[in-house]
Amino acid sequence: MAHMAQNQASRKKGKKVTIENFYGGSTQGKEENEEEIQKNSEHASQNGNYQQALEDLKLELIQKMETFWKEKWEKEISCLTDKTAQLEKELEASNRRADKAEKQIQSLMTRIKHLEESEMIKQQESIKQTQIINELEENRKYLTEKVTDLENRGRRENLRIIGLPEKPEVNNKLDIILEEIIKENCPHVLEQGGKIEIERIHRTPSILNPQKTKPRNVIAKFKSFQVKEKILQEAKKKSFRYKGAPIRITHDLAANTLRDRKAWNTIFRKARELGLQPRINYPAKLTIYFQGKVWAFNKIEDFQAFAKKRPELCGKFDIQAQKARET
Repeated sequence: MAHMAQNQASRKKGKKVTIENFYGGSTQGKEENEEEIQKNSEHASQNGNYQQALEDLKLELIQKMETFWKEKWEKEISCLTDKTAQLEKELEASNRRADKAEKQIQSLMTRIKHLEESEMIKQQESIKQTQIINELEENRKYLTEKVTDLENRGRRENLRIIGLPEKPEVNNKLDIILEEIIKENCPHVLEQGGKIEIERIHRTPSILNPQKTKPRNVIAKFKSFQVKEKILQEAKKKSFRYKGAPIRITHDLAANTLRDRKAWNTIFRKARELGLQPRINYPAKLTIYFQGKVWAFNKIEDFQAFAKKRPELCGKFDIQAQKARET
């Protein structure tokens, strides 16, 4: 084996290998062989050192890699731990905010419940107040009608004279003028002695308004209701006159009754044009003669509903259209 190694070494150096060299036939060859062997030994020793260094290098590299990854993972774990702690703090803060919001919501719900209960109580009170107001309104209407009726009854002996000229010579002797009117239009009503017992007679309103051209009405209060009624019935049969000038004699009624009667004016005129023989009865009731019957109406709405159902009258009593035409 030594000779083979020597032979290979000689070949590497480029020397000629002879049998003497190969078998160590000369001294020079032997020395060279020994040198080669020594070099090979050193080289083998160096190879062993390289292997050991390589192993040490691998071990060191593994240790460094372990240290590197250990430090890296420790940092990652520490970072994750910090983030986890921060998230826990944020979650805790969020829970506190949620608890606070829930308490606020509960407080709001309680307030809403109280408000709803309060609103319900107010609605109930409002309903009660509405009922009370309706009752008061009904009582007011009843009392107003009652007062109006009492006022009308207090005027039952009165007559209202409309259209009597506004002159001083007339105003100073209204009682004498009334007797002259009766003598001129219904002399048979005069009592014995040719006089009518009058409690009082005056103009109304008491103060003359210079801006108005129409004469003020005259109110006459009779002591006898029967005499007053006889004169009124005669006034309904024919038109009264004073010295040839037309005048009107009617009931002396309360202001509310006069207003209610005045509301029938437009319908009254139209009904008279159609030949329905309209009349205003006490206190403010309209009567007409239609299709052989007498029809009575207390309210304008009732009459309008009646007219709409009759083809002969439908559309002829449109109050707004008539007022527009008059305007």
